[in-house]
Amino acid sequence: MILCLGTTPAVQMTMTFASLQLDAVNRAASVAHSASGKSINVARVARALGASVLATGFIGGDGAPFVRRDLDAAGIPHDFVDVQPRSRTCVTVIDERAGTATELIEESKQVEPEAWLRLVDRIDAHLGAADVLVVSGTLTPGAPQDFYATCAKRASLRGVRAIVDATGEPLRHAIAAKPFIIKPNRAELGRTLGVDTSTDAGLREAMRKAVELGARWVVVTMGAEGVIASDGKGFWRVPIPKVDVVNPIGSGDAFAAGLAVSLAVGPPMPEAMVLATACGVANAMTPVAGQVRPDDVARFTGEFDVEPA
Repeated sequence: MILCLGTTPAVQMTMTFASLQLDAVNRAASVAHSASGKSINVARVARALGASVLATGFIGGDGAPFVRRDLDAAGIPHDFVDVQPRSRTCVTVIDERAGTATELIEESKQVEPEAWLRLVDRIDAHLGAADVLVVSGTLTPGAPQDFYATCAKRASLRGVRAIVDATGEPLRHAIAAKPFIIKPNRAELGRTLGVDTSTDAGLREAMRKAVELGARWVVVTMGAEGVIASDGKGFWRVPIPKVDVVNPIGSGDAFAAGLAVSLAVGPPMPEAMVLATACGVANAMTPVAGQVRPDDVARFTGEFDVEPA
């Protein structure tokens, strides 16, 4: 089972326009509502691949029933901690003519302090059945910055491999907890470690540093440039071809889902990056974040290769 943890789930509205005009009235060609947020996107993609999953984190307010109903409809088991603040709402605006996707994000609210203890108890209750723990997304305001590190340590004690998709101080703490994989993007890794990653040499320096600090594997997503991974000794990458992108938002989450599925049932690192990359690309070809077509994933999995870098 893949345990998907995130503290800031959202009610997502995706609005698609044939052509968007700023400072004018625009009527959407289509609108989709879904439960979202990074961890829910991970759970949704992993479930689409046939994996056993469970989503957990915080939800609250009038958005909580919708999140639960939507996940039930998708066949995604969940066990959330109810909190007082209302879960946030995010809006994706797709302009088909311009080929752009714009994300409008409502920031999450601070939760009551005891909620963190309840969430740790909830995680402990499910780690015994988990093969992989994926922790992802921004922590709520006022959060203990070592929360993801706590999760990674508890996973390690139960023999569960942890994938951490975070940035800044929460990621620095998590690295010290020795997770199996950290999965920032290029800029996030640079900011977290204070290293200029704009050059290949700088990126490799930052990846080696992350391994020295505790991470077993560092996987860096780079958008259209593909993905690169390192265990501190070697480097591997998966290049990606040019595809017709509809909405790239959520592709990093889809990538994390593919990694988790591979680690749970398929090839080890670095070969696990093939399925992960296929999921990330397949997500970008759909309008709603966290959605993939299994046929697309299967096709790309057969086309991509891991190369020494």
